[in-house]
Amino acid sequence: MSLAFLVFSGLLNEAESQSIRTVYLTKGDTLHNMYLVVSPPDTVKRSGCMFLIPAFQEVPRDVLVQTRLPVYAAKNGIVTFIPILATGVTSFAVDDSTQQSLKAMIERCVRSYQLDSLPFYIGGFSLGGTCAVKYAELAVKNHYPVKPAAVFGVDPPLDFERFYDAARRNLRLMKGIYQNPELSYFSKRIEEKFGGTPSMALNQYYRYSPYSFSDTSQSAVKLLRHTPVTFYAEPEVNWWMRNHAFDYTNINVIDEAAMINELHLLGNYQHARLVVTDDKGYRMPGKIKNPHSWSILDPQDLVGWIQTLGKSSR
Repeated sequence: MSLAFLVFSGLLNEAESQSIRTVYLTKGDTLHNMYLVVSPPDTVKRSGCMFLIPAFQEVPRDVLVQTRLPVYAAKNGIVTFIPILATGVTSFAVDDSTQQSLKAMIERCVRSYQLDSLPFYIGGFSLGGTCAVKYAELAVKNHYPVKPAAVFGVDPPLDFERFYDAARRNLRLMKGIYQNPELSYFSKRIEEKFGGTPSMALNQYYRYSPYSFSDTSQSAVKLLRHTPVTFYAEPEVNWWMRNHAFDYTNINVIDEAAMINELHLLGNYQHARLVVTDDKGYRMPGKIKNPHSWSILDPQDLVGWIQTLGKSSR
């Protein structure tokens, strides 16, 4: 019996007064277009609806192993959904097909579970957080019927121009030593999705990135000047240099701090925040140290924050 299974079983026992259910939306397909829903106990009044977007190649049960947020949120009345979108676990988070799938699933779940009158929250880890922030921006820009009352991300990359340039720099510096396969994969996929390098297709990088440092028009970030936003980050740059030869240009906090700063300057000072942690990042099972982890999010902090915000209009 695997340690991951034991951890997941423990979470089910912890949530025994709640309902944890898996729903498949495409008959015969368990790898796409599905979600896990954690519902509040019968004795707890529903107070909101939350979508948690897993990281790249992460499935809903992985989320339950890595963080107690879904269970804690449900205990506080928040119906929590953890999806695999129609584009699958390797979706690119910000592309049109992924965002269309997310929009359709959110609207379906809100309608099916009769959650229309409750505030809607969205967040995720890593590229899942990127996906959530992009949805929040598009919801404002395109007047979606379900708009987030708040959005949050656990160390999400936000600026794909920065991400691409940092990846290519690291691969160049490490040539002949070690070529990070993740950086190689993502830099090639970014070129494919955006139609080239930043110097070739910068407008596409602006179009898809939830935040762009070099976009002086602030086309993306200004969409969230009235939306509560929280990012969780654990920089630990010495750990990154020692274990991956990464410096600040490679880690996502540079995007997160810049975006929060710009939101403050755009007037969203009270409800835009960056939570910086220290020695909270560990992967389960096994408690393996990694600053880029779900565990840097404190469920009590997140739920306490959104409970102060009140209901948003749809």
